[in-house]
Amino acid sequence: YRGGEGTRRWRWQQSTWGEAGAEFLGTFVLIMFGDGIVATCVAGLSQSGRGELAFNSGDWILITFAWGFAVMLGVYIAGGVSGAHLNPAVTFAQALRRGFPWKKVPTYILAQVLGAFVAAAVVYFNYRFAIGSFEHVEHITRGSSESVATYSIFATFPAEYFTSWFGPFMDQVIGTALLVACIFAVIDEYNAPAKANLAPFIIGLIVVAIGISFGVNAGYAINPARDLGPRLFAWAQGWGKIAMPGDYGNVNTYFWIPIVGPLVGAVVGAVVYDGLIRNVLIARGVKPDPEMVEEAQTSIE
Repeated sequence: YRGGEGTRRWRWQQSTWGEAGAEFLGTFVLIMFGDGIVATCVAGLSQSGRGELAFNSGDWILITFAWGFAVMLGVYIAGGVSGAHLNPAVTFAQALRRGFPWKKVPTYILAQVLGAFVAAAVVYFNYRFAIGSFEHVEHITRGSSESVATYSIFATFPAEYFTSWFGPFMDQVIGTALLVACIFAVIDEYNAPAKANLAPFIIGLIVVAIGISFGVNAGYAINPARDLGPRLFAWAQGWGKIAMPGDYGNVNTYFWIPIVGPLVGAVVGAVVYDGLIRNVLIARGVKPDPEMVEEAQTSIE
């Protein structure tokens, strides 16, 4: 039907599916810019003649900032509708500690993974000639161990110095704990929160900081959807066991680590932040910011 101002309104837009659509689009934008910058650095620059090397240490700075901007833009897009979780770990933490309805969790996660998968497909479509050229020049057979370089455009893998799952798993726990604790600080109505128009920018900077400081061990997925969706696409596109189950020689059957590690880290970050900061503020009688309380209630509803 048509509501006020001549805008057509559909029933799904007023339900959880409307929020799922926002999560899909926000995550889609996040992965478009995130995987896009990796494709540029790995294959695009060298194969287009706009860069001499396929990848160098300076590209890591470009990648970390681009991922931060990607998160910021995704949050700006989806924030008004769904709260812009864009990350199953954040959704899980919000349900565990902030009253987000558990019944919405599966829908949000499905939308996030699907948005990431579709975005990976679009990035591949856009850069398929650069990727193919890079593989030809470097004599890479897709699906072999040498194809980790092009696979890394889409999803993460452990550094060569790891010899078991424990190191990269703990890396994901630590990185996601930092992410969730910092996000909770930014949006905490008891703790001088950033206002709605500034919070996405600050959250983007949090991702930049994690990438620069904790990114090299395992590619700082810190988001199960960010890794799983593109990983599934890479598997379907011919990267085979490099993508699924994620066999890299030093660590095999890796795919579960960027899923479980961030979920565990989200719990750790949320519990530690609440125990040492939020609960202390409440115990001291600090009054919540009325504007943030209203926004949080709207998001939960």
